[in-house]
Amino acid sequence: MSSSTNYYCSLLKQCRETLDQTLAKRLHCVILKTQKHPDIFLSNSLISTYGKLNNLIYARNVFDRIPQPNVFSWNIILSSYSKSGQLLYMQEIFNRMPNRDGISWTSFISGYVNYGFFSEAVRAYKLMIEDGPMNLNRITFSTVLILSLNRGSIDLGRLFHGQIVKLGFSTFVFVGNPLVDMYSKFGLIHDAKRVFDEAPERNLVMCNTMVAGLLRCGMVEDAENLFHKMAEKDSISWTSMISGLTQNHLDSEAVALVREMRLEGSKLDQFTFGSVLTACGGIFALNEGKQLHAYIIRTDYQQNVFVGSSLVDMYCKCKSIKYAETVFKIMTHKNIVSWAAMIVGYGQNGFSEEAVKLFCEMQKNSFGPDDITLGSVISSSANLSSLEEGSQFHGRALVSGLVSFITVSNALITLYGKCGCIKDSHLLFNEMSSRDEVSWTALVCGYSQFGKANETLTLFEKMLGNGLKPDAVTFVAVLSACSRAGLVEKGQQYFESMVKEHGILPVNDHYTCMIDLFSRAGKLEIAKNFIIEMPFIPDAVGWITLLSSCRVHANVEIGKWAADSLLELEPQNPAGYLLLSSIYAAKGKWDHVAQLRRGMRDKGVKKEPGCSWIKFRNKVYIFSADDQSSPYLDQIHAELEKLNAKMIEEGYMPDMSSVLHEVEDLEKIRMLRYHSERLAIVFGLIFLPPSLTIRVVKNLRVCGDCHNATKYISKIAQREILVRDAVRFHFFKDGACSCGDFW
Repeated sequence: MSSSTNYYCSLLKQCRETLDQTLAKRLHCVILKTQKHPDIFLSNSLISTYGKLNNLIYARNVFDRIPQPNVFSWNIILSSYSKSGQLLYMQEIFNRMPNRDGISWTSFISGYVNYGFFSEAVRAYKLMIEDGPMNLNRITFSTVLILSLNRGSIDLGRLFHGQIVKLGFSTFVFVGNPLVDMYSKFGLIHDAKRVFDEAPERNLVMCNTMVAGLLRCGMVEDAENLFHKMAEKDSISWTSMISGLTQNHLDSEAVALVREMRLEGSKLDQFTFGSVLTACGGIFALNEGKQLHAYIIRTDYQQNVFVGSSLVDMYCKCKSIKYAETVFKIMTHKNIVSWAAMIVGYGQNGFSEEAVKLFCEMQKNSFGPDDITLGSVISSSANLSSLEEGSQFHGRALVSGLVSFITVSNALITLYGKCGCIKDSHLLFNEMSSRDEVSWTALVCGYSQFGKANETLTLFEKMLGNGLKPDAVTFVAVLSACSRAGLVEKGQQYFESMVKEHGILPVNDHYTCMIDLFSRAGKLEIAKNFIIEMPFIPDAVGWITLLSSCRVHANVEIGKWAADSLLELEPQNPAGYLLLSSIYAAKGKWDHVAQLRRGMRDKGVKKEPGCSWIKFRNKVYIFSADDQSSPYLDQIHAELEKLNAKMIEEGYMPDMSSVLHEVEDLEKIRMLRYHSERLAIVFGLIFLPPSLTIRVVKNLRVCGDCHNATKYISKIAQREILVRDAVRFHFFKDGACSCGDFW
C-alpha cells in the first residue's frame, strides 16, 4: 500500500467516524484528480465510507469502476445494501459474486432478518449449509438465533442450537450469549440457565443477559444471587438489575440498589436514571426523586430527552404536577414520549383541560400521537364532558388508524358514556374486534350513570358469561344500578359475590353504594345497622348519602345521627347543616333551622353555590341563581315566565320542601324558578338549534323540583335535555327522565 493510499484511507476513516459526507466527497475529488487508477485498498475504503454515510449511489459507482474487485470489495457493497434495506440490490450483488465466504453469507442473511423477511432468511441459511460448513462462523449463528427470536419460532431456535453444538460452536461466548437471550425471551428460563451453566467461558455480556432473563421470568432471587457473585459489573449490569426489580414491582428494592450502585462508584447513565425514576414514581418516592433530579443536574443529564421524559413521568406519578411542568418546559429537545408523559400526567392528576391544550400544542409541533397519548387525551375530554373535542379526537383516531388499539377504543367508549351518548358508546363496543375487562367495565359504567339499571345488569352478566373478571370499578357501577332501580336483594347478592366469588375487598365506594341501596328503598334502620357493622367509619359521601335519604323520608332521628357523625368527621362540610336543615324545614321546625344557620355562621362554614354551565359555539356559559352578570338574563327570565305558565297548565306543582327559608310560598316558588340548571336549560332553548340536544352540567345534585320541572320543559318545548349533575346523568325527553322515579 502506497503512502498516499495510506494517507487517504486514514482521512476517509475520519469521515466515517464523524459522518462528514461533504469532506468525503471532497477527498474523493482529490483522489480522482491525483490518481488515475486508485488501487483496490483505496477503492474499498471509499466504498466503505459511502456505505457508512448511506450514500449507496456513490458507493456503487466506485465499486463498478474497480477493474477486478476482490472478495472484500464484494462484501463491502453487499453489506452496505444489506444494512440499508435495499434487498433487491443485495440479491443482485450476491448472485454476481464469483466467490463467497462466511462474511458474504452473514451479510446476506442479516439483510433479510433485519427487515423482517424471515422466510427468505431461512432459505438463505439452507443454501449456505448446502454450500459447505466452512461458511459458518460465530457471527452467522448469532444472526440466525436473532432470526428465530424475531420469527417467534422456538423450534427453529432449537434447530440452530443443535447445529451449534454439532459443529463445535457452543464454546464461543459470542454464540452462547444470544442462545441465553433467545431461551429467556421465549420464557424457557431453565434452558437459558442450562446454556449459561454449561458455558466453558462467560463474559460480562453473557452474565448481564442471564440476569435480565431471570428477572424477566420473575426469578428475582436467582438474579440477585448471580448479580452479587459477578466479579465485574458495568452500568448495563446495574441497570438490568434495577429495571428488572421495577418490572417485578419491587420499586423500593430498586431505589435501594441505586444507592448501593453509587457507593460502589459506578456511574449512572440515561438508562439507569430512567429505570430508577420509574421506581420512584411507582412508590411515590418524591424525596428520592428530587435527590436524583439534583444528581441529574450535576451530571448534565437533564437535557437528555430520555432522562427528561422519565423525570416528567416521575413527578406526575408523585402528583407534583408543577415540578413536571417545569422540567417539561426547560427540555430543549422533546419526543413523543416527553409529550405523552406530560399529557398523561395532566390527565391522571385531574388537569383535564391542560391535557387537551397540551395535546393540541403537540400537534402544532408536528408530533403525531401514539395510542397511549390519544387514549389519555380522549379520557381527559370525557372528564370535561366535552363531546365536541372528544368527537374531533375520535376523527383523529379513525384517520390515523389508532382506533384499532384497545386503549383508544376503551377511552372512546368512556367518553361517549360520560357525555351521555350511550348509544354511540355501545356502537363502538360492538365494532371492536377484541374486548378486555376495561371495555366491558366502561360500557357497564356508562349504562349505570345513565340510569339504565336493567341494561347495566344484563351487560354485567354477559361479561361474566364471557369469562371476564370484573374489578372494583365494575362493582361500583353494578351496585349503583341496583340502588337506583330499588333492587335491594339483587344488590345484596352482588355485594356478597364480590368478596366470595371474585376476591375483591370492598372499599368506601362499595359501602356507600350499599348505604344508598338501603336508604333509597326507605330501609333506613337497616342502613344504620349496616354502617354500625362496617369495618371502618364511612367517609363524608357515605354519611351524606344516608342523610339525603333521611330528608326524602323525613326521618329526623337517623338524620340527626348521620348529620352529627358527618360534622364530627368534617366540621367544615356544609352538607350536614343543609340536609338536616331541610329535614327540619319539612317538619316546620324553623327554630331548629335558624339554630343550624347560626352554627354555620359561627364556625365559618360556607355553602357551595350551585352553578350550571352549557357550551355554545366553543364558549362555556356559566349560570348561578344569585349571579346577575349574564347579558342574556332578561331574555332568559322572560322565557322562564312563559314556560312556567305552560308548565302549570300541564299540571306542574312546585315542590317547596328544598327551600330552607321561612318565607311565603310565592317567594319559595320564585326562588325555585331561578335555580342555575333552569337558567342554563332556557339559554339552550333560546340559542341552540331544535335538532341539537341541550347538554347542561351542574356541580351539585339536581333537586327534586328541578328534576320534575325539566320533565315538563322537555315535553312543552319538544326538546331532548341532558343534565349531568354531581351524581349521574338525567336524559329528559317527552316529559320523562331516563332514571324514572329513582332520580
